[in-house]
Amino acid sequence: MRLNLSWLLAVSCAFNAHAAGRLVVENAWIRAAPPGAMMLAGYATLRNAGDGSLTVIGAQSDEFGDVSLHESVEENGLERMRPLGEFQIAPDARVQFAPGGKHFMLMQPKHELRVGDKVKIHISTSSGARADAEFVVRDVAP
Repeated sequence: MRLNLSWLLAVSCAFNAHAAGRLVVENAWIRAAPPGAMMLAGYATLRNAGDGSLTVIGAQSDEFGDVSLHESVEENGLERMRPLGEFQIAPDARVQFAPGGKHFMLMQPKHELRVGDKVKIHISTSSGARADAEFVVRDVAP
């Protein structure tokens, strides 16, 4: 039996395309801060709606000088923040960014943000895909 190399390559590519992660951002919000605040925190649920794992590698927004992913941890009885770095989300899994835990560190806002304002944040994955999410400024979690 002779295998057709083109057919085998097409099947392989189709399988790889099918087994891909797809990042969905839900309940995205930014905690309102006092006027002049140079650092804000954003929260959301990141969900992998795809068939394969995905790796989140960072975030960016034109509305801030810098956006990074952090988590709050307790070390020796003290609450500290540390960079989260890259992390994987399995198919059908969620990663919660919430007060007291993982969060988007939003540095140097380009303008004053008030309750009700909406800000776009782009979340990047290692595949080159990104999820564009609209974060709403709120006093309390949705």
